[in-house]
Amino acid sequence: MRNLQRYVSQQPLEVEAFFAMVDTTAELVSISEKYWSSQGINGARIRILVEIAKAGGSILPSDLAARIGVTKANISVLLGPLEQKGYIRSISVPDDGRKRKILLSEDGEKLLLDVLPGNRAAITKRMESLDANELHLLLSLLGKLQQRKE
Repeated sequence: MRNLQRYVSQQPLEVEAFFAMVDTTAELVSISEKYWSSQGINGARIRILVEIAKAGGSILPSDLAARIGVTKANISVLLGPLEQKGYIRSISVPDDGRKRKILLSEDGEKLLLDVLPGNRAAITKRMESLDANELHLLLSLLGKLQQRKE
């Protein structure tokens, strides 16, 4: 048990910082998920719609899968309910009839316009304890961590 204690109690500064980021991220995700739940919406599905919007309103399923970190096989399962509700539609790619492109529908755009402001307000409220300089510093530090991929 004494050997285990050095891994669970006596954390190096880097590990302490890592777990502080994990805990903070979990708290912020929870705030966001509570908001989505209060709206009767699945947050993962909103993320898909947001990624399609970020791509200009249309995207290949394989590119969408890469953006959200799922396999190409899973993306079809995730897109099905969104298509059934009319938030997205798919079309054949003109140059290659075997490929499909996912398009954000007018209903999908309307949904995002209706729900994103409330979600952004909930996140902003939680982040208010940081001033603009601190937020810029946080973004800079997180960017530095993201650049150092091994």
